Amino acid sequence: METLVETSKAVPVSGNILIDRKKVMELVDQLRLTIPEEVRAAEDVLSQKDQILNIAQNDARRTKSTAEDELRDRLKTSEIVTLAESKAAETVREAEERITRMLQQSEAEAQSRRTEADAYALRSLRSMEAELDKLVGSVRKGIQVLAIEASTNLNLRRYEEESEQAGILR
Repeated sequence: METLVETSKAVPVSGNILIDRKKVMELVDQLRLTIPEEVRAAEDVLSQKDQILNIAQNDARRTKSTAEDELRDRLKTSEIVTLAESKAAETVREAEERITRMLQQSEAEAQSRRTEADAYALRSLRSMEAELDKLVGSVRKGIQVLAIEASTNLNLRRYEEESEQAGILR
């Protein structure tokens, strides 16, 4: 081709040349025959580049969409787990507060019942003490009465014995 261009006639003043059409077409046919298969494959790829780019872009969009969906699912799952953990912690805290209140209330009730039981026991003991005092008083009176009677009977018996002895002696 270079030889053809250099040997072609120049058109005056324009800087253009006249090339023989037949010779150029023969050279193009020779080029076509000598172009390696890889160049043809590259031409095919170039001719299909738009289609390949569209497929690649569609695949990229699909992959991106799938990744975004998976991320949203994981975020939702993460949010659900976080929410569940938060609710569980709140439930545990509330249960602990209820247990503390119940224990305090039970202790207060137990203390109140102990105080009431102590007061009842004190009243009962005082009542028994009063009854025992009455019984002790009755027992003492009985002892005094019996002691007086026994003393009187003893004195009377002594008197009778002495009188008998004196009567025998007389």
